[in-house]
Amino acid sequence: MRAERLGPRLVMGRNEPEEAASPPTGEAMDRRIGASPLRRVGRAVLLVAAIAVGLAAAVHVVPAGTKVDRSSLSIATVQRGDLRDEVLARAIVAATVTVMLDATDAGRVEEVAAKDGSLVRRGDFLLRLSNPQRQQEALARASEVAQQLANMATLRAALTVAQGENQRRIADLEFELEQSRKAHARNVKLARDGFISAAAFDESLDRVTHQGRRLSQAVVDAAAERETRVQAIQELDRAIEGLKQGLGIVHSSIKSLSVASPADGLLTGFHATVGMSVRQGDNLGRIESPGKFKLVALVDEFYLARVKPGLRGTADVNGEVVYVEVIAVSPQVKDRRVQIELAVKSRSAAMQLGQSVDVRLTLGASTDALLLADGAFLSDTDGAWVYVLNHEGDEAERRGVRLGRRTHGRIEVTSGLTAGERVIVSSYAGFGTAERLIIR
Repeated sequence: MRAERLGPRLVMGRNEPEEAASPPTGEAMDRRIGASPLRRVGRAVLLVAAIAVGLAAAVHVVPAGTKVDRSSLSIATVQRGDLRDEVLARAIVAATVTVMLDATDAGRVEEVAAKDGSLVRRGDFLLRLSNPQRQQEALARASEVAQQLANMATLRAALTVAQGENQRRIADLEFELEQSRKAHARNVKLARDGFISAAAFDESLDRVTHQGRRLSQAVVDAAAERETRVQAIQELDRAIEGLKQGLGIVHSSIKSLSVASPADGLLTGFHATVGMSVRQGDNLGRIESPGKFKLVALVDEFYLARVKPGLRGTADVNGEVVYVEVIAVSPQVKDRRVQIELAVKSRSAAMQLGQSVDVRLTLGASTDALLLADGAFLSDTDGAWVYVLNHEGDEAERRGVRLGRRTHGRIEVTSGLTAGERVIVSSYAGFGTAERLIIR
């Protein structure tokens, strides 16, 4: 045999050692087994968790919030300035004393004797109404009163007749009793002398007793009858008085159809015309005291606790300064405003009824404060929070604040904001409860 030399062999131009023969294994007989169902569920859960973490990271990276247009916003800058503690309001000149003219009854205007804006005196005839129904009621009431008066006369006549008859009957019974007593007195003497029997004597005594009882009963019956008739007359008399009062009311209502001025003053709001129908309670006008004025103004409910009677101020009447003083504050709040009345302390020749004037009420001394422009946002948040813009102005974040006094369209900021910050002062009605706004 020829011995062979083991050594390197040339493979593709490289000298590599010849691989040694690997020992035989059982790999060829092995079979791959798939993943279990539990392991597949676990992998799905891990995948979902990874997606959720990714979305959360994306939310932090991309700012979330309600998108709004810059053109719909009013933005103001917080500034430091002088806060004048006073209230500015628009007031109407009104009369100090006003008497309302209300129709006390319905009717049709038949005559008008006054004009709107004229000076009238108490008792002056203003207009006359007609109401056929009231005339008919007056006739019916008068007829009823007359009928009851006739009934009263009948009752009184019957009472008189009854009293006469009773008196005559009682007189007859008294006479019969007296005759019975005399006859019995004679029988007493005769019985004593033995001229009449005991039975005749007893009969005369019984007759006296019987006549006495008849007389007593007649007196009682006459008294009871008279009491009954008198009571009926009294009741009818009260009914007649009630009818007379009703008739008087009807006559008063007829009289009230002629409307007269209840006071001296200026007749205003009077626009009655002939032929116009008027219902009961309709306002026909008012009488206002001439030359005696007061001011009526509406102020924000924010000042309700600070505007009180006695507070002084000034009013601008065509450039003239007029001094005023608060005399009444209504406790009722309507549309977030409160009505106040002010007395005019200095007269002005230029002041006229119905004129609008500017009123300035001083609440306190001026102070240096951090100020923010007033806006519609205040009614939406009650001053508890605002939307503050970032430096770029493309986002606004909700922030709690504390606001103080208000004057001249500005609000005092006591905490939560610093000078130079920008705040959305327009209405927040469309933002809901958004914590952040994206401004486009």
